[in-house]
Amino acid sequence: MKDMMLLVEPLIPALRRYARALLRDRDAADDLVQDCLERIIRGWHGRRGDDACSWAFTILHNLAVNRLKQGQRRGRHATLDETDEASIARPAVQEDRLRHLELIRALGDLPEEQRCVLLLVSVEDLSYAEAARILGIPIGTVMSRLSRGRERLQQLLEGRAAPALRRVK
Repeated sequence: MKDMMLLVEPLIPALRRYARALLRDRDAADDLVQDCLERIIRGWHGRRGDDACSWAFTILHNLAVNRLKQGQRRGRHATLDETDEASIARPAVQEDRLRHLELIRALGDLPEEQRCVLLLVSVEDLSYAEAARILGIPIGTVMSRLSRGRERLQQLLEGRAAPALRRVK
């Protein structure tokens, strides 16, 4: 243990300088050196070779690389005092997902001619004339199907409508 102290203790200032240069943050560098020293102590008897200096710097370097990669994945660390509630609060998305699934189901329950017009005009943002040209129907038919489709969709979403009757050919 005494030989470890004699070899490692003089390296601490150099390890701190290297850690600060890598992380550019004094507190994070001190934490990194602390973690490095803990690993040195834990692995002292299992080390290979006699060069304690390069071994210590290798441990420090690998820990720094891991922290930098971890920081990129996680983003900047901020204390609770530094942040406001609006920046960390997120609205729940479960209801949005349920509404989306409900809308998709309701669209599937619409008659095909209403669904096509509704999708072209409301989702794809085409004009009535463009939708009429694509579907090969008069513009007035597009407008009436769109109106009936929107009304039917609203009824389906509110649970007021029975499923549409399908024509049998």
